[in-house]
Amino acid sequence: MKKTSSNLTLLGGLTPEQFFSEYWHKKPLLIRQAIPDFTPLLSAEELFELAGKDDVESRLISFFKRNWEMKNGPILSLPLKEKKDWTLLVQGVNLHNKKADALLRQFRFIPDARLDDLMISYAKDGGGVGPHFDSYDVFLLQAHGQRRWRIGAQKDLSLIKGMPLKILSNFKAEEEFVLNPGDMLYLPPHYAHDGIAIGDCMTYSIGFRAPSFQEIGESFLQFMSDSIDLPGRYADPELTSSANPAEISQSMFSTISAELTKIKFTKDDMTIFLGEHLTEPKSSVFFTSPEKTITPKKFALSAQKNGVALSLKTQMLYKGKNIFINGESFSVSKEDQLSLHKLADQRYLNAKDISSVSADVMEAFCIWYEDGWLEFARIENK
Repeated sequence: MKKTSSNLTLLGGLTPEQFFSEYWHKKPLLIRQAIPDFTPLLSAEELFELAGKDDVESRLISFFKRNWEMKNGPILSLPLKEKKDWTLLVQGVNLHNKKADALLRQFRFIPDARLDDLMISYAKDGGGVGPHFDSYDVFLLQAHGQRRWRIGAQKDLSLIKGMPLKILSNFKAEEEFVLNPGDMLYLPPHYAHDGIAIGDCMTYSIGFRAPSFQEIGESFLQFMSDSIDLPGRYADPELTSSANPAEISQSMFSTISAELTKIKFTKDDMTIFLGEHLTEPKSSVFFTSPEKTITPKKFALSAQKNGVALSLKTQMLYKGKNIFINGESFSVSKEDQLSLHKLADQRYLNAKDISSVSADVMEAFCIWYEDGWLEFARIENK
């Protein structure tokens, strides 16, 4: 990751290096007016509309009569307005709203491979999701109204059994803050916290990917299953009779073990797996192709005039000659690396950038456009 020494208002005047050194994975940070005069990017009505869509992850959480309840989306109806103690959670708002995506990208001092999504929590007075912890880092930005946060660095992370949510059984708060619009709280992984709405409020959660090694290992083995090559079939021409027919013979064990030890994987295998794994769209993500198809020639002319930008749902990473986009990978020449790395880092190329891309890259861009991964953008002046 490229280093930067700029002091960021978003981090309370700290540089990213100071933040990483003093707080990241270590301790909480309360930032008053991380984004001064911040106002919600979506109205409550727009958020409710998103929650009702099939391709949007959402949950409705309520705490009525001392019982926690959770309903998975699409959420087509909300509790009566006069009822309190309920929360609507909408995941991946950045995938559907350009302003939300722009807000998420303000956190790109942390690599894209770790950046996950922007979740919006809308809560009525007293609403929350109970005392809990996250397995990943999170920034909690207050967007509307107020929320009271109680936090603690407790070691006891045991959960109440039989709950639809992961509620801590022995939550003990050590600090308490009330956040106003523009205020933000950073919490490292496994830091216990409980947020309660004071009146109607909206909180934006910027979360980060922290996959378990078990998950990565299982995915890697699945990836390798498509590439291993073990020709031949088991045979035992020297088979002899046995007094113990249910016993696996040492000969069979040795023969098969010898074949399995031939399975090897290289650094290239791991690079390609990791890039494809990290850019694989979530199961709820669907791309929309343009309504009208155009010829490759017309696409090139429009791209040279308007520039191109990755769609909100596209994930693009790279490592050296390897380019990864939405779960696919390919290697490119040194000449093409410059423009493709720039597209991944900036998420757009302006008209001047497009003028220098090769015919192969332009062909790829046209295919991505047809698949809904790429779009035209009037960004010549950026």
